[in-house]
Amino acid sequence: MKYLHLIWAALFRRKTRTILTLVSIIAAFLLFGMLDAVRTGFDQAGNSANGAERLQTGSRLSFIQTLPQSLEARIAQVPGVKMVTYANWFGGAYQDPHNQVFSFAVEPNYLDLYPEMEVSAAERKAFDNTRTGALVGEKLAERFHWKVGDKIPMQSTIFPNHEGSKNWTFDIVGILHSKDKKAGGFYDQMFLLNWKYFDETTPYNRGQVGWYVTRVTDVNQADRVAKAIDAISANSDHETRTQTEAAATASWMKQLADIGLIVSSIMGAVFFTLLLLSGNTMMQAVRERTSELAVLKTIGFSSHSVLAMVLAESVLLLLLGGVLGLGLAMLMVGGIQSKMGGAIPMGPVDAGIWVHGLLLMVAVGLLVGALPAIRAMRLNIVDALAGR
Repeated sequence: MKYLHLIWAALFRRKTRTILTLVSIIAAFLLFGMLDAVRTGFDQAGNSANGAERLQTGSRLSFIQTLPQSLEARIAQVPGVKMVTYANWFGGAYQDPHNQVFSFAVEPNYLDLYPEMEVSAAERKAFDNTRTGALVGEKLAERFHWKVGDKIPMQSTIFPNHEGSKNWTFDIVGILHSKDKKAGGFYDQMFLLNWKYFDETTPYNRGQVGWYVTRVTDVNQADRVAKAIDAISANSDHETRTQTEAAATASWMKQLADIGLIVSSIMGAVFFTLLLLSGNTMMQAVRERTSELAVLKTIGFSSHSVLAMVLAESVLLLLLGGVLGLGLAMLMVGGIQSKMGGAIPMGPVDAGIWVHGLLLMVAVGLLVGALPAIRAMRLNIVDALAGR
């Protein structure tokens, strides 16, 4: 530690270069923290349902497979089930296929299972009684300038109507509001249509539902309830998998892509670039101080001391940027979890991620500092002072 002031002075000798390198390291470890939190969330999703107020039941085979509507009554009879509802993915887009909206065909009691969403009693009644009625999120309505009473065209990217057209028309009968603006931003973007209208209009449904949502009476018994629900359809042609909503989201995404491979590929590219960048910074820094290092050796610093100082400088550079990056990742992951209300599986930036991150910082620091440190150790005093 007695040489820390020398190491610090050498590190910030070229402040602009060092700061730009630190920014790159911060960005790399910010990505590392966030992506590792996503990977951890996907790995842990579905380990246990206990603690969850709601469970989601979908097809065990694939998220695109539907389930018979008749399961609703049987699920409702499972001990520990307080309420059950169902929904279908609609896949709506407004005006342009790129203007995708989170659109679902839902049973009227769907709102009873989601107290996070608020709608006035009059608008709720209008939704129940209007065949073509739709409830839209507050932010979604602001985005497209919709208001109650508007008749809007909506294109389904999946389901045609009975005429074979994918163009549907809905009447906006209410605006959905999130109780918690910080944690419920997702609900402000939703578009809910009447399931009965959806089922009767498209020839590709006819009494099938995409998934069931169940509210349990005791969150500590959620695992038992999930197993009991799945037992109803065991060994049938529509076997189910019941899990938390976050685990269901993870399961859907895993069927679309290998999350682990994607995360590993991104991080591999990021850290390969980081190695080149920080390695170049250290090479330049040591090359510029050739005569200074020779002076240190002249006044009594051993070759191994010079080696250790250069390596310490490299590791310190990585630690400064890495710790700041992981700190930012912790804040951002916490904010995302709060904003999405657990809808996206994402673990915290916990002690395990910090340990892996710190080990990675030290390893990268030693790796990029090894070559310039060895050159500094082998430096010939006479040649260095002579400028050769």
